[in-house]
Amino acid sequence: MTKDLTQLEILTELEPVAEQLLNRHLSMAKDWHPHDYVPWDEGRNFAAMGGQDWAPEQSTLSEVAKIAMITNLLTEDNLPSYHREISQNFSNDGAWRTWVGRWTAEENRHGIAIRDYLVVTRGVDPVALEEARMIHMTNGAHSPDGWGGFLDNVAYVTFQELATRVSHRNTGRVCNDPVADRMLQRIAADENLHMIFYRTLCGAGLDLVPDQAMMAITKTLVFFTMPGAGMPNFRRNGAMMAKHGIYDLRQHLEEVVAPVLKQWNIFERNDFGPRGEQAREQLGQYLEKLGQDVLKFEEQRDRMFAREAAKAALQPA
Repeated sequence: MTKDLTQLEILTELEPVAEQLLNRHLSMAKDWHPHDYVPWDEGRNFAAMGGQDWAPEQSTLSEVAKIAMITNLLTEDNLPSYHREISQNFSNDGAWRTWVGRWTAEENRHGIAIRDYLVVTRGVDPVALEEARMIHMTNGAHSPDGWGGFLDNVAYVTFQELATRVSHRNTGRVCNDPVADRMLQRIAADENLHMIFYRTLCGAGLDLVPDQAMMAITKTLVFFTMPGAGMPNFRRNGAMMAKHGIYDLRQHLEEVVAPVLKQWNIFERNDFGPRGEQAREQLGQYLEKLGQDVLKFEEQRDRMFAREAAKAALQPA
């Protein structure tokens, strides 16, 4: 039986890979500036500066778009917690440290751009937004009990970055505003490059310690939650986003989970020991159940839309 490697041993073995991926990322990443994605000429003062405070009729966003934008922004706002989690489980030296700093700086642009857009265009109530930010950041984000270490973290961020890309991309579409769509497409492109870094790194972990990595991947997916899970009204807002196809179970399975597992060749590999085989079998059972849950959810959603359409048809014109 192959001996497990410690966290330090894994980080040491994978540092050359991290350095290669860092250099690749720096060669591919395009510099951009949040202020270039905000329609500043739409802005005006609020009451504290002699202007007018926010009122609901000022927003041109649909209710679904508001919910999605707030959810995405509050998710990005919790960056200090994500930085802490990653920096604690990576290394403070060499390529690891450089990557964590670069990733944090790139991610920080996302929250800046979305907030400036929402405040300038008066898309959402800025006071309620700030109150929610204070609650969400005070609570912070924390790894579940029993989690921790490099492999758990790199597996999670692989799927999380891809899920966030999907959410940003689809949010841009429902905003019905080419400015918001352009901004969120730019942010989604960042998330995709981050995902590629983590996905390749986790794949290298699979090659190095197959059983340990497979166990981490299975645990991540079976207990997966989006990074904004602790924010105010997350369950209600998440349900609304799923209902309108911004991020639902089918997208999670077909656009996030399945492509990454295929990239890692999970179900064709032959380098697992007993623990890795057991974890892979557990993952297979989970994916089967997830596929069933997708169909159940879509049936329920179709019935809900049918009821809403019938109800609307009965309303007087």
